[in-house]
Amino acid sequence: MSNSSSITHFLLLPFTDTWELQLWHFWLFLGISLAALVGNSLIITSTACNQHLHTPRYFFLLNLSLLDLGCISTTVPKSMANSLWDTRPISYADCAAQLFFFLFFISAEYSLLTIMSYDRYVAICKPLHYGSLLGSRTCVHMAAAAWGTGFLSALLHTANTFSLPLCGGNAVEQFFCEIPHILKLSCSHSYQREVGLLVLSCLLALGCFVFIVGSYVQIFRAVLKIPSKQGRHKVFSTCLSHLAVLSLFVPTAVFAYMKPHLISSPSLDLVVSVLYSGVPPVVNPLIYSLRNQELKDAVRKLVTGCVSAAIHCLLYPRKGFHCRS
Repeated sequence: MSNSSSITHFLLLPFTDTWELQLWHFWLFLGISLAALVGNSLIITSTACNQHLHTPRYFFLLNLSLLDLGCISTTVPKSMANSLWDTRPISYADCAAQLFFFLFFISAEYSLLTIMSYDRYVAICKPLHYGSLLGSRTCVHMAAAAWGTGFLSALLHTANTFSLPLCGGNAVEQFFCEIPHILKLSCSHSYQREVGLLVLSCLLALGCFVFIVGSYVQIFRAVLKIPSKQGRHKVFSTCLSHLAVLSLFVPTAVFAYMKPHLISSPSLDLVVSVLYSGVPPVVNPLIYSLRNQELKDAVRKLVTGCVSAAIHCLLYPRKGFHCRS
């Protein structure tokens, strides 16, 4: 194929060529999707409905759950359909849309994680100014900035990537449309512009990483000044969830885009991509709820209320109007 205008579709990489294993992949991804949907929906609903959780920390967590849902909904359903129906094609427009929304959610999530590190810094290092530095309007503006950064980044990369002439066929060596694998299909030297944009994005991401590290250096210093061991543990435990999410998301995403070409292989690329795109949306709700008693109580209250309402509706069907209230 001489250029991108002659390509009407791309061929995504299957996890396996064996039909039985493709079914196992379908069920695995179905379980991952349902777990992500249930976990993040519980956090979103609990945070939105519980007045005690209307704080900056949980507001940012609600946004993180929304981004996680968007991220996994962008890549996993198409891969599940391909495995179930034993197909590979994705249209040119659908590939561009998938790439755009995936970059949008991933970039916004990284920006939001950076903001959440600032939230922890202010809460621990400047507790007396927490309300003034992180008021409701400020939090909305910061969250909007994260979403806007993701949108702008996705728009630039998607437009730039799909403006390149493609000479390397239409087989994408990944289970979803991803920039490095689209660039492999581009004509010689024509991808340098997108590589330059990727380098700029990496520098911006590095700046966010430096900000995160700087925030936690200040947090560690403040925690070490607390005289009691119990007090240090209690304060630092509020950061462990955020650190765990960062440790899971950042290294795998960096490795996916910055790994040396010599160690790149389709099987390794598949595993790494699943780790940074499919696992965090499932694990993040568990990480944030396991060590957070407030959130666990809110989720328990929500689930108990829903179960009680469902039982009431089943036992008293004639009073259906109560079930709808």
